[in-house]
Amino acid sequence: MSENIFNVKDEPPNEARIQEIIKDKYLLLDTIRQFIRKNFGETNEEWKYYGVKNGWVLKTFLKKRNLFFISIYDGYFSISFVFGDKAVTSIMESYVTDETKKSLKEARKYAEGRGISFEVHDYKHLDDIKKLIKTKVS
Repeated sequence: MSENIFNVKDEPPNEARIQEIIKDKYLLLDTIRQFIRKNFGETNEEWKYYGVKNGWVLKTFLKKRNLFFISIYDGYFSISFVFGDKAVTSIMESYVTDETKKSLKEARKYAEGRGISFEVHDYKHLDDIKKLIKTKVS
């Protein structure tokens, strides 16, 4: 994974700059946003600065529930989720790909749960991302 493009504290991201950096991948980000809006309602997005190493990260909330984190890289973005034990069990019994199940199973367990991230370069992971969002909401 490359370095987060937005890593200067005094320069928070904006939509125009994001579109410029991730180019046609912006459509994928918009697809995720539209999926949530259509199925679950409006979200709140909040940019948080996590230091030089991680830079600015977009936290997306549905009401008060943290859904995922977005980081912007040169030509793509990543989306990251954190799941508790019940959600992990549900995901392991769901129809996400075996690759996603393996990644989640092998993820290190922290107090807040297990994390999984996807580099979004194309539509490859979009179905799993949508299924994981549904799991977060339910």
